[in-house]
This record gives sequence, structure tokens and C-alpha cells, in this order.
Amino acid sequence: MTDDVLSELLRPLRLSDIFYSRWQAGGEWGVQGEDDSCAVLHYMLSNECFIDFRDGSPPIRLGAGDLAVFPYGTAHTFANRAHAVAAQPLKSVLPERTPGSSDVVTIGSEPSDTEMLCASLHYDRTAEPALYRALPRVIVLRWDMLTEEPLLHGTLCSLASEIARTSPGSGLVVLRAFEMVFVLALRTALERLTELSPALQALRHPGISASLVAIYRDYARPWTVETLAREAGMSRSVFSETFRALVGDSPARHLTARRLQEARALLSDGSVALGDIPARIGYQSNVGFHLAFRREFATTPGAYRQALKPA
Repeated sequence: MTDDVLSELLRPLRLSDIFYSRWQAGGEWGVQGEDDSCAVLHYMLSNECFIDFRDGSPPIRLGAGDLAVFPYGTAHTFANRAHAVAAQPLKSVLPERTPGSSDVVTIGSEPSDTEMLCASLHYDRTAEPALYRALPRVIVLRWDMLTEEPLLHGTLCSLASEIARTSPGSGLVVLRAFEMVFVLALRTALERLTELSPALQALRHPGISASLVAIYRDYARPWTVETLAREAGMSRSVFSETFRALVGDSPARHLTARRLQEARALLSDGSVALGDIPARIGYQSNVGFHLAFRREFATTPGAYRQALKPA
């Protein structure tokens, strides 16, 4: 695996803020969360809970010390037992989840015997790489695996006590700690759980990960399938076949998607002239850029920028 492929995958997301909560539950309880526009973490401090996607897949048990990461906030239920019937909507339990704030939640029919930390990490969804969306909808790291990752385990263990503090700067410390947990958890999954999805295998594959770093970091270069294959150290045919199998897209299509994601970021910025954007992201003609942007987002770059302006 190329050393910094994970950094290049996450860099466009621009992690910005967090909402976190400490949950205390007892007896019968269950909460149903909807699809969210952020990454979600659940870390079990004591007892257990069950994650259920309600799509026929088996529930996932989280025991004390286990960590679950939902990279793009897939809707799920978490409850004291599998197949919980009466799950409360998350919005009724936590009406406000304002980024930069926190809360303590007490739930259930009996005094609490279960405790967990939850966090929502907000990022720029418009810049979400296609490969990021291809990650598993949930990554579960068990306690025994976490104990073999000293930095990740140590950060998780310190979070509960840091959250309880009111010392100067503790809010920033917690924010950075959750961000670190998120990145370290994905790194651990890349190193130890590649069988979970082709996307993890792509990030782990020496040649494909090298080409992905080239696409994510140097998207403006005039790449061709041949030059990307050389970057990967593979023949053109083997590279194209392997890339499509693991990434789920052709190299050319993936490069186009990366360029257009950057175009949206530049259009949102507002400080870059519209006419300068095509060359900034690797297009040699304005017409080609406009056609590609319209095909991808069903609007023109000018209309997209105009829609972002306050009414």
C-alpha cells in the first residue's frame, strides 16, 4: 500500500467539525438513526448493544471496548438486543445535533448499565471521492484488535475522561481526538480487514494505490491510462482490468470524477474566476469542462456557482 493513499483519499473531505454524545442506557431501549451526511462513530464503554440495518443482514453485536465506524453515516438501529421492535427515532432523543456541541443521553426502561460514546464527524460531502463511498457501510474493530493498535486504543481510552473535563481547550482536544480515531480506524481496516470490500483492497494494492495517489493528488496532470499504468508499475491491460475490478470504475472515469469534485470546491470558494477553473483541474478547453460538468451534475458551472449565492 502506498504510504499516503489514505491521506489523499481523505484530504478532499475537509473534516470540519463534530457533535459528540455520551449515552447511558438500561433495560429495554433502541434508537433508529436515518442516513446522515457525516461519518458516525460508536465506541462501547460498558456492556453491549446491537447494530441493525433492517435490510435482512445479520445484526452486529458491539461489546465493551469495540468500535464501529460508519464512514458515510448509513442509517441503522442501535439497541440493547437484536431485532429491537420499538426503536425511538434519533431525532426524538437528540433533537439538536449542532456541530461543535455535545450532549449526554439517558435512555431505557431501567437504571443504566450500558455506556457508549457516539460522534458525528462532519465533512464536505460535495468533495466525497467515489472510492470513499465504496468503503464498507460499517467497519467494526473489536477490543482485542484495538489493543494491538496502541495509538488508536490509547486515544479511545482517554476520550471518556477528557469529555468529562472542563479544562481550557478540552473541546478542541476532544475534536482532534475523534478525528484521530476516525483516521486511525480506517488505517487499521486497510491493514487488517481488506477482505471487507474491494475498495479496501484497492487502497492496499501497491499498484492501484499508487495510481490513486496520482489521481487524487495530481489530478490536473494530463494523465492517460498508459501513464497511470506506468505509475502503477503494471501493463496497461492488467492495470485497467484490476483498477475496474477493485475501484468499480475505469481509470479515466475516476480521474474525471476527481477533477469535477475539485471544480465544485473551486466554484464554492468564489475567489477563483470561472474561466480559470478548467486549466486548474486539468482541462485543456472550457467547452470540454462545461460538457463534463453538466453531464455529471445536470447543471452548468456558472449556474452551480450562482445557486450558492445568498438569495
